Amino acid sequence: MVAPIRIVVAKPGLDGHDRGAKVVARALRDAGNEVIYTGLHQTPEQIVETAIQEDADVIGLSVLSGAHMTLFKKVVDLLEARDAGDIVVFGGGIIPEDDIPLLEQAGVAKVFTPGATTTEIVAWIKDNVADTSGVDA
Repeated sequence: MVAPIRIVVAKPGLDGHDRGAKVVARALRDAGNEVIYTGLHQTPEQIVETAIQEDADVIGLSVLSGAHMTLFKKVVDLLEARDAGDIVVFGGGIIPEDDIPLLEQAGVAKVFTPGATTTEIVAWIKDNVADTSGVDA
């Protein structure tokens, strides 16, 4: 048996609504992943630092404030700068359809919009994120 996928779930910026992020974090945990929830009002720097320190395979970002273009890109850029570009970044929140291709070009692997189910998110993680720990559980 392989070690669980390690996922940091984060709320970057000033957005104070975290119910959706908590629901996703719990669903990911219940599906057997190891989840670290950073809480509200995290800077991209704090999120990247947490992901590196926690040896995360994935970062899930939730933004409802409209700052997704800036915040998601900053996290991806900081990961690259810290030689941690192998950490997969996915996101969700109130994100216009027109912005999704731009986020994907910036390095965000997947964007979930309102209406995405936790089952869909869990399945995407399972299908698209390989466990890179190499550790047997």
